[in-house]
Amino acid sequence: MTAFDFVITLATGSLLASAATTSSWPAFLKALVAIAALMAIQVALAFGRRNSRMVTSVVDNEPLLLMRDGVFIDAAMATSRVSPGDVYAKLRGANIQAMDEVRAVVLETTGDISVLHGESFAPELLRHVRGAEAAGMVPDDSARSASRKA
Repeated sequence: MTAFDFVITLATGSLLASAATTSSWPAFLKALVAIAALMAIQVALAFGRRNSRMVTSVVDNEPLLLMRDGVFIDAAMATSRVSPGDVYAKLRGANIQAMDEVRAVVLETTGDISVLHGESFAPELLRHVRGAEAAGMVPDDSARSASRKA
């Protein structure tokens, strides 16, 4: 669920509550028209996100790399306003016994925190994660496309 999806859900709930509690037919119909408009916008954005990178970049959040190889990325932590305590809670939930087990911690678009741990992981898991390329955790796309052409 994107932030926009959340806003649409709240607005729809508010409009539905006002429509259910009104005794005036014109006010009820206005609320229903507003709900229909919100749903139409939601459907249009869903198609736009599926078919357009520009719409996706505007509407969706991008996952963010918070930790690499057991070390916090301070700039990402500050940008995301995630506290180390939140990350430690997720590490405990992932049954991490030592910080050297942690390969990556990602703040997902949903607001959840994912922990990648173990000996190794597929670099593709970090594709489209902000900060992963700069941290050298995702192979360069140009090198991979050049090897496919050969």
